[in-house]
Amino acid sequence: MSQQTAQPVKSANRALDIIDFIAGAGSATFTEILEALSLPRSSAHGLLRTLVSSSWLEQHPDNRRYTLGLRTWQIGQQYDGHRLLIEQAQPIMNQLTAETGETVQLARLDGVENVYIGISPSPNPMRLASMVGMRLHAHATGIGKALLSTLDHDEVERRLTAVVLPRLTPRTVTDVDALLALVDTARYTGYALDDEEFVDDCRCVAVPLTSESETGIAAALSITMPSHRTDEAWPHSLYAPLSRAAALIREGMGLTRS
Repeated sequence: MSQQTAQPVKSANRALDIIDFIAGAGSATFTEILEALSLPRSSAHGLLRTLVSSSWLEQHPDNRRYTLGLRTWQIGQQYDGHRLLIEQAQPIMNQLTAETGETVQLARLDGVENVYIGISPSPNPMRLASMVGMRLHAHATGIGKALLSTLDHDEVERRLTAVVLPRLTPRTVTDVDALLALVDTARYTGYALDDEEFVDDCRCVAVPLTSESETGIAAALSITMPSHRTDEAWPHSLYAPLSRAAALIREGMGLTRS
């Protein structure tokens, strides 16, 4: 393939950026879209008209705000990329929540973000507020570092150095060399941690579940809880049930033990 044909199409990229932005924002005005994505006003008008006419977006007549359209839901229903993983994992995740009393999450890696594809919420009134489809920075979460540990060192370095890593709490690690060391440690020990790095008073222990070389999906499993509910043995008190659950999921998928 020539270098010229490998170049992305600018208008297609801009349309996808608009869809991604509105998916994250929930809704947006024309001005908000322009400012967030630095789009030329003339081309933005045409792109938005095309996206609305093809039902990828909707524009509400009362407030003129754009939201995702019916087409996004239709396409989403047809996506089957992690169906087997979810089918195997969800009952075991529910059992793990019943055993530990804490929120269990399943995520897959997308670049340097973890995308949550399964959640079993804690029955406790104080718990992490998360939802399927949520995207978080991998460098600041335990499950994100576990996901990165399924890649080789050089690939992790390439991804982390290609983006700006935000500091979300005073404990967030943003230095690439320090993050590489943490991911290397997770690759060796088999688990990764978030010790109030994404949000204050929240801890997470996570284990890698599948790699891209095995299933085409880098996935990981985690237990997340308020810091004040962790005991003196954390994270080891949760690592044992978490690793057992991961092994059961892998067994159900016909994979050898990690």
